[in-house]
Amino acid sequence: MKKGCYENYPLWMVILTNIHPISIYILGAFILSGLGIIFTVLYLLFCLCMEIRLLKSCVNCHYYGMTCAFGKGRLSALLFKRGDPDLFYQENITWYAVLPDFLVLLFPLAGGIILIISSFNRITLLLIISILILSLAGNAFIRSLTCKYCRQRELGCSAFELFSDNE
Repeated sequence: MKKGCYENYPLWMVILTNIHPISIYILGAFILSGLGIIFTVLYLLFCLCMEIRLLKSCVNCHYYGMTCAFGKGRLSALLFKRGDPDLFYQENITWYAVLPDFLVLLFPLAGGIILIISSFNRITLLLIISILILSLAGNAFIRSLTCKYCRQRELGCSAFELFSDNE
């Protein structure tokens, strides 16, 4: 293993990387609550589906059963049978494939815009700005923090290739 990669990430990093999406989900739910409880519940169910989708992809990862940067390697091992690590290397992630992940931001953003147009509210505007910052700058920060220590990145990770600016 190359020096600098974690086989098991430190707990502080796992906590930080989980606070990030949970904060986005909470902000999104607050924004959508202005449209009604049904939108909030549907949004939170969608977020849960996205988490399950991510956990299912962890079965092929090097970190399956270990503490990855997001703690999902261990959780995935509790819920799903081990997959084939070769499939992880071969998977080709495209922008189209990650579209559902972007909907976690786009649903509350659209709802917030509707709320602002119908009746301007500074709190809604502040929530929209907060979720945008967390989703865009926050995701970039989390990736820069975690990917540089990732063993799977060295073995082959199409998500890293998709999001990295190395062409």
